[in-house]
This record gives sequence, structure tokens and C-alpha cells, in this order.
Amino acid sequence: MNRIERKMTDLLRELKERHSVSGVKMEFEAEGTRIEEAMRLKEISLKAGVGMTVKIGGCEAIKDMFDAASLGTDHVVGPMVETPYALRKYLGAVRTAFPAEQREDMHFLINLETFTACDNFDAMLALPEAGELHGIVLGRVDLTGSMDLDRSAVNSERVLEICLSMAAKAKAHGKEVVVGGAVSVHSLPFFRAFPKGHLDRFETRKVVFQCPGALDNDEAAFLKAVEFELSWLKNKKEYYGIIHREDDARLAMMEERYRSSIDAVTRTRHSRP
Repeated sequence: MNRIERKMTDLLRELKERHSVSGVKMEFEAEGTRIEEAMRLKEISLKAGVGMTVKIGGCEAIKDMFDAASLGTDHVVGPMVETPYALRKYLGAVRTAFPAEQREDMHFLINLETFTACDNFDAMLALPEAGELHGIVLGRVDLTGSMDLDRSAVNSERVLEICLSMAAKAKAHGKEVVVGGAVSVHSLPFFRAFPKGHLDRFETRKVVFQCPGALDNDEAAFLKAVEFELSWLKNKKEYYGIIHREDDARLAMMEERYRSSIDAVTRTRHSRP
């Protein structure tokens, strides 16, 4: 581990002990996380003693699922599942990618992140396969976008009403409920509006908070979550910076050798009668 990763591990331990953080999150989808990055984050999560959530690139992203299986994740989230057919495809892909024994220790969730998905949620829950689904993640930013609302509407009464309705339906079927999308200290009144037991977790881009304990957090918890993500980005930049620079000396030598050879050939040609 390098110095930034050690700092991230310490920060994650503090978030776990003081602010009810239960895991970290990475995305093959919007972030385009590479497998070597995912492995670094997995090591950090293991050393800090928290779980890991992987958001795959689509409802049938088998390669992403294989990578998640290799990493050993706790939660897998399928994005943009808007119809019963998409849910059926997602759960079928889960059975393909993860052995039955491994599935026993994992939870599989879908993103409800558009108005269309919310409108079709009853039909999704009616599928025979829906018993294999462990929960939903309410993605508020994409939900507001699908409703032609600005990102600033994530904490609005209209969005809250939809999320409360989806949570009630999910809980009636024994599913977990997670909320994400522009999560900050200003989101706490939104989260506290959920009936007791209807909100299991909320998450920033990189940090997963466990409820009900996290509902008592103050601004310090969210600042630490931002610090963790900033450290992650700095570590990523430094890692690829090292790779970018590792051949600089070799390149300089080869370019000098190439130029010298060209000059030698040119002199030879000019010296001929």
C-alpha cells in the first residue's frame, strides 16, 4: 500500500467506527473503473473491515459480473433496469456469472433511476424470478433527469414522494432499499422522512452509509466521505502517472539513438561522389 491508500484505509476505519459506514462502492458503469483500480479499492475495504458494492455496466454485463465474482464483492447493482424483461435478463445473467455457493453470500440489487422504471416496478415485482432480487437502489439524479427536472430537485417533495412509494413496495416484498444520487448533509431530512425500517442504506459515489445509525450523522461524516473520494482520485491519478512516466527514459534513449542513426545514414549518402 502507498501513503494515499494507507490514509484512505484509516479514514474508512474512522467512517466505519464513528459514522456507520458499511462499505465502499465502485462502478464499471459511469466511472468506467478498470480492474486494477477495483483491486486496489478491494484491498482498502478489506483492511478497513467494510464491504464492497459493484455497479455493473448494464443488466446483462456478464464480463463485469465475472470481474465482480473475482473481486469477491458483497453487493452487485444492475443499472437502468426499467422493465420486467430487463429484470429477467439481469437475474439470468447473475445465475450465469456467479456460482450458487457464491450467490449465497451476496446481495443483488437493481437501480430504479427513471420514471419508467418506477412506473413498471409493480410488474417487476410480480415476476416469478423477483424472489432472487434482494433490493433496489433509488438513483435520484437520473430519476430527476428522466422527469425533466434539474439535479437540484433531488431533495424535492416530488422526488421524495416517488421514493417513499417505491420503498414501501420494495419492503412489502422483503427487499432492501438504498438511496443514492447527489447525497450530502442536505439530504438528511429526505432520508429521515422514510418510515422506520424503510431505508437500509444511502450512498455517495464511493461510500455506503448504513441506516438507521447513519441518520444521526452530521456534516463531518459527509466531509470525510468527500475526502475519501478525493483521495481515491488522487491515488488513481498518481498510479497512472507512474505508468505514463515509466518509459520516459527508455523513450528518450531510443529517440536519440534513432536520430543518431538517421544522421549517420544522411552523412554517408552525402559523402558519396
